[in-house]
Formats: sequence, C-alpha cells, structure tokens
Amino acid sequence: MLPFRFLTPILFVGLIGISHAQEAPPQIDTRIYEIIENTSSERIEKDIRTLAGFGTRNTFSDTLSDTRGIGAARRWIKAEFDKISAECGGCLEVFYQKDFVTKEGNRRVPKDAYVVNVVAILRGTDYPNSHVIMSGDIDSRASDTMNFEIDAPGANDNASGMAGTIEAARVLSKYKFKHSLVFVGLSGEEQGLFGGQGLAQYSRQKDWEIIGILNNDMIGNIEGVDGVIDNRTFRIFSEPTPANESEQERRARRFTGGEVDGISRQLARYIHKQVKTYMPEMNPMMIYRLDRFGRGGHHRPFNDLGFAGVRIMEAHENYNRQHQDIRVEDGIAYGDVIEGVNFDYAEKLTSVNAISLAGLAWAPPAPKNVRIGGAVRPSTTLAWEESNDPNIAGYKIYFRLTTSPTWDNFVYVSGVNEHTLEGIVIDNYYFGVAAVGKDGNESPVVFPLRQIRR
Repeated sequence: MLPFRFLTPILFVGLIGISHAQEAPPQIDTRIYEIIENTSSERIEKDIRTLAGFGTRNTFSDTLSDTRGIGAARRWIKAEFDKISAECGGCLEVFYQKDFVTKEGNRRVPKDAYVVNVVAILRGTDYPNSHVIMSGDIDSRASDTMNFEIDAPGANDNASGMAGTIEAARVLSKYKFKHSLVFVGLSGEEQGLFGGQGLAQYSRQKDWEIIGILNNDMIGNIEGVDGVIDNRTFRIFSEPTPANESEQERRARRFTGGEVDGISRQLARYIHKQVKTYMPEMNPMMIYRLDRFGRGGHHRPFNDLGFAGVRIMEAHENYNRQHQDIRVEDGIAYGDVIEGVNFDYAEKLTSVNAISLAGLAWAPPAPKNVRIGGAVRPSTTLAWEESNDPNIAGYKIYFRLTTSPTWDNFVYVSGVNEHTLEGIVIDNYYFGVAAVGKDGNESPVVFPLRQIRR
C-alpha cells in the first residue's frame, strides 16, 4: 500500500470534485484519434527524401533551377500546399511571404536576396482572424553557412520539420475548425531567423490574433551523439514570461507569482496535456528555456513580439549530423543525410503537432481579464469576463502546487464567470482558468495577474 503522503493529493482532489464539480463535457474528442491514425510515416518519408534531394536548400542557393536549391524547394512546397487545397475544394489560402535582406550588417548573409516563406491558411469558421501556426524550416546549411553551393541535404535539419508541417496540413485539411490554422515553411533560419521575423511582422501588420506557434526544428533523429537511442521522448522549449511584458506586469509577479506561467509556458503545458491524454506512449519533456543553450529557433521572433510560441524537437541530438559538410573523418560519418532520419519518429512528432493544433483550433477562445482574490481567508476566488461564444460549455479552474510543472487539479463550472474554491488557500497554489467547448476541447490556461477589486 502507498504511504499516506502519496494518497493525500489524490483524495484531496476527489473531495474537491465532489464538493464543487458540475457535469462536464466529454474529456475525449474521438476525432483526435482519427488525426493520429491518418498521419502517415510513408508520406513524411517521401517528402523528406524529396526535400533532401534538392541537394542544398541554403537560403542563398540557386533560385532558378527546378531540381536544385532553395528556389526549387520552395516552389515544390507551394505546389504541395496547392495540391492539398485542391483536394479539399480550395480550403487553403496559399501564398509566398517575402522580405529582402542585405549583407550589410549581417555577418551570415553572403549576398543580398529575398527570404521567401511559403504560407497555407486553413481559415477558421468562427474566428478567422485567430490563428494557430505550425512551422518548419525550408533552409539547410553545411559547416560554413556562407557556402551556399556545397551539398547540404538537411534531411533532419530541417526537412523533417518541413515534411511534418506539410503532412499536418494534409491531415487537418479534412476538418473544419473554429480558429484558423496556418502551415508555413520559413526560410533564412540558419542566417538569423529572418523568415520568422518576416512572418511575425507580417502577422502584426495584418492584425492577426495568434494563439500560438509550434515551431518544429529537427523531429526525425532518435540516436543521440551521447549514445542514447530513444523514439518516445521529445522536448518542448518555452520561455517563462513574455519578452515584451510591461513593467507593471513584472511588478505584479512579485506578489502574484507566475514567473513560470507566461503564455508560451501555458502553450507548452497544453501540448504536454494533449500528448498525455491521446498519445500516452510518448514522453514529452517540458524544457524551461526559450531554446537550446546559446541557440535560437523560429518561434523566437514571435515571442519577441509578445506571441506565444514553443519549439518542438527530438530529445537526443546528434551533432555529427548538424551543420556539417558530408564527409568521413577518423571513421566518423558527418552530414545531415537521409540515413540519420527515423520516419516513424517523425510521424509521431507530427501527430503531436496535429492533435495540439486541432485541440486549440476547436476550442473556444481563452478567458479574458482573469482575476484572482483570496488573501487572508480560507478560500480562493477566480473571476473572468463573460463570453458570448455559444460553443462554450463551461470553464475549468485549474490549480497546482507552486512547485509543480503541470496543472494537476481542476474544478469544472458552467453558467458563471466567477467561482470561489472553498478550503483552498491562495498562498499555497497557482491558479488558472481555461474555457471548455461542448466537444470537450479546451483553450490554453490563462494565469491571473490581476487581483479582484470590489
């Protein structure tokens, strides 16, 4: 029998549920299982081989050839998005988004050129200006990023993420969603995150609302340079708080807490929860860091503008296959080639993205103006703006110990926009509120930074 200290939290949650919980919508949306089943490793393999087959996709490589270089690659990606759109009756809006970069002041830019992204939007039925984004990088590099002529197949970095994005578009285009889904191939990542900067600025100019961006960068390798082979574990990188938060918000955190509860961290927790619910065989690792140490990915430009964004990638990297000229030295094979990609693993991480995108895009909008109160009393009150969304079934008020990485407990309520948790002392927990749809899909949890004022 487990010691009492392990049983106490479970009994505690049960008692809270009995006291406060109302009849909730279903916890499982069976369409999510369909999405997992319909994701194909064979199609992903085919696309990775095609992308690697362009020889190099360096941002400054050939743009005129139909068989080699970045130009051929991005035209092929657009053609694939167009094909997917044709199969769903024109459901995707497919276009190029580009910005001009110059070598002046940019040490990784060998010549002036356009950085071109390929974008496909599956427009939402209820909230067309609200977007959930999945991205992969088009470009590749060898040892010297300035050498744009040498072979750089980039099979894992990042044909795997790009192929996963195309496959997610194929699968999710069969459904309709409340919010818009955006599938994008970003360029210029290896030279300074130019593609992400361009699309982030474009989204701001177009006044997009962004629920979050899921940046996929290397999702196909299972054999680490440390000797570990692992086809179940993957990492979700997320920054703790928004980079552009105000001084007032920073001051509020001294009293409310929430140093690890920014919008990107809530997005990471959402993905973690989706995986644990629908793909329990997988092992998601939430990494409390913007990105790998000293390095950056294409979610960062969105984070810089205050949007939620995470990086999804393999758990065990093989540095011999990253940013390397293809060669053999001292019996060690270097280079990012097809042989280093596990297509079944790439399929799993594509499914991770697809089910997270679907859950977010089917869910009601997240609660607004979430506030909290309960100082010096044996209860905690949460309040939020009333929503007029007809698809909202209710809300989940989540709470967790301040040292826990995940939202472990909740109370479900409906028909209200304020609720008091009796017997829950505000000092000992963190709290948040998520909107729940009639189909059971939830919005990201919103952490309260403001106090209730009476």
